[in-house]
Amino acid sequence: MDTKRRTVLRALGAVGVAGLAGCTGTGGSGGSSDTETEGDTTTATPTEGEVTTTSGGDARPPTRDQALYLGHDVETIRGEITSGGVPKDGIPSIDDPQFVAADEATVDPGDPVFGVVRDGEAKAYPQLILVWHEIVNDVLGGDPVAVTYCPLTGTAQGFERGAVEFGTSGDLVNSNLVMYDRGTDSRWPQVTGTAVEGEMEGQSLQEFRVVWTTWEHWQAAYPDTVVLTDETGFSRRYGSDPYGQYNPDRGYYVSDQTIFPALMSDDRNRPKHVVIGTRTSEGALSFGKDALLEQRVLTGSIGETDYVAVADQTLRTGYIYENSGGVTVTPDGDGYRVDGTTYSADRLPLPSQIAFDGMWFAWAGFYPEIPYVE
Repeated sequence: MDTKRRTVLRALGAVGVAGLAGCTGTGGSGGSSDTETEGDTTTATPTEGEVTTTSGGDARPPTRDQALYLGHDVETIRGEITSGGVPKDGIPSIDDPQFVAADEATVDPGDPVFGVVRDGEAKAYPQLILVWHEIVNDVLGGDPVAVTYCPLTGTAQGFERGAVEFGTSGDLVNSNLVMYDRGTDSRWPQVTGTAVEGEMEGQSLQEFRVVWTTWEHWQAAYPDTVVLTDETGFSRRYGSDPYGQYNPDRGYYVSDQTIFPALMSDDRNRPKHVVIGTRTSEGALSFGKDALLEQRVLTGSIGETDYVAVADQTLRTGYIYENSGGVTVTPDGDGYRVDGTTYSADRLPLPSQIAFDGMWFAWAGFYPEIPYVE
């Protein structure tokens, strides 16, 4: 570990964090790799309802037809990748996730969870478990997926993974988790969703929406949800967060300090201010989360294309839609009126965009001069 890194770690101690895990990983991994799968190939014959996962070989995760916009060229992002202080898979992904029914869960009502629904199947992934693993290779609605979380940038995102799993590379860029796929070993910064190194360089992953909310809100909306348990196969201090806590906010999550330098600085907001953003093949756009929850409807644009963001008061989140036709969207009770009909926040009759929460410095660093609306 170089002098600069030691300085960074001492700085972390100054903001009251007892130890490191997650993106920096030293607390989460114990400093050594927990993986038993690197380079291995799973060859078990699937039975009905199972998904065969391949590591190595020619397997590739599915990608978008059009790559997502990057705020920097690939070479710049790749050049800014730095070690997080742990080896590849030193922060072990959860590859055999176990779930229990909601009434068996031991999650505090105010604790954050990352919720996903597909084909009527709802799952919740507690932040206090993912802070130690960052990636869950799961199957949802019969489809292999990866639910990912980076504590340092406050981003929870979902990716289709096809026949391959994702793991943690041990590296960071703009404080953000750099994933690798166990098929091609390409490197994928989580926020960009685009490979910046390896044979899949320049390609963007297919994504799905992950909702950052609290357990009480998620359970109220989806009482039949199942919840990820701490039966992960690893021994960790589940129930604690080495960075601080979200219930209530404390430590790294409220400090203005970042552990690693940002790609770009932008003083329009505090570094850890939470925004809901989206990116398309043309650009990126962000909305202040608190402002959206208060005002319920905000509008912005990427280039010549207009977008509208609406608040979901039940889950305390927001959704972003392309609105190139300039349709008027107005609050109507718990929903929104569009062309005389009322819809729930997640069902507006407009092209939906992948949106996710993130700390301001992360969005502003990856996407310089990103439009910000509040």
